[in-house]
Amino acid sequence: MKINVEDGKTEGLKTGGEMLLQPAAERNYIFDHAWRQVREKFYVEDLHGVDWEFYRAEYQKFLPFITNNYDFAEMLSEMLGELNASHTGCGYRSGKPNGDQTADLGVIFDQNFDGQGLKIAEVIEGGPLHKSTSKAKAGCIIEKIDGESIPADKDFFALLNRKTAKLCLLSLFDPQTGQRWEESLKPVSMWETNELLYKRWVKNRRAEVDRLSNGKIGYVHVRSMDDASMRVVMEEALGRNFEKEALVVDTRFNGGGNIHEQLSDFLSGKKYVDIVPHGQYIGSEPLDKWVKPSVVLISESCYSDAHLFPVAYRAKEIGQTVGMPVPGTGTFVWWESQIDPTLVFGIPMGGWRMMDGNFCENTQFEPDIKVANDPGVMASGRDEQLEAAVKSLIK
Repeated sequence: MKINVEDGKTEGLKTGGEMLLQPAAERNYIFDHAWRQVREKFYVEDLHGVDWEFYRAEYQKFLPFITNNYDFAEMLSEMLGELNASHTGCGYRSGKPNGDQTADLGVIFDQNFDGQGLKIAEVIEGGPLHKSTSKAKAGCIIEKIDGESIPADKDFFALLNRKTAKLCLLSLFDPQTGQRWEESLKPVSMWETNELLYKRWVKNRRAEVDRLSNGKIGYVHVRSMDDASMRVVMEEALGRNFEKEALVVDTRFNGGGNIHEQLSDFLSGKKYVDIVPHGQYIGSEPLDKWVKPSVVLISESCYSDAHLFPVAYRAKEIGQTVGMPVPGTGTFVWWESQIDPTLVFGIPMGGWRMMDGNFCENTQFEPDIKVANDPGVMASGRDEQLEAAVKSLIK
């Protein structure tokens, strides 16, 4: 651009040019670059005892036969996998601006219904049909979407393609009353429905803990090891659960982040003084920590900092852990985008070494109380790990 230094006005300049791209040569460069970066930055200098020179030669043989970045990312991930480490691998991210975008009605359907249309099993709270003006409820059948019938043998998702936030007409039928009617709504994205389903899951877990403990024990889910989740934990623990006698801290399905120290410290509070103005007890200190008993729920799906957190929780002797073993994934990663932005690969650069000299990486964390959720029992609505966590606190 051209810039006038007196008044700051800018003017775009038209340019023309071409770049000769040699994809195969570029992939060769990225391969060498990734190999060198791992050698120089892997969290232990011996690279887990792997002969890295050997694997460079072995995997380099495939380069002349790879013609696209999808296959290249797979090959590079295979080479990085030889390190037997977490937080590594190569990913291919291709943008598809014209790809399918399926909208969602915010409804859980009855999968056993084999008639024409879609039978509603539940209208999800907060979804587009969860409003006072809607007559849709469990048991009703959606017969048409925008005037198109839904036969029993047809995939209905195509009828919702590219309709997120756009007016859509549903034709409904209530088998109990025999009434037929139409309602308009704006479908939401799949991401928005997933958010609603997550809130639904947390609400159900909270209610179950309340039922099992007769209202004495609180519940909070740590969705991720990040600032937003830490704030939720503090708000829930010191707000909704302030008067509870104990707390279930659920970290299942947590992909990581970096708040293991802050979260474990928050749960390690020790009451040391009461606050009593003019003879009236109004609380105790510390005010910004949980000072009552707690238990931590863990599972196989915990990763990265969600592995380091129960390690810290146990090291500080705060309470018991319940659930299934957590894979040893205690490293922190540097994800690097390449000169071709559709490619990214990760290097575990730093490890956490315990006082016994062992790294958390590749050291599986074993729960104090091991409980596996049986799929058949889960299908009936029970959460055996949650039940065990409440039982341990009641003891």
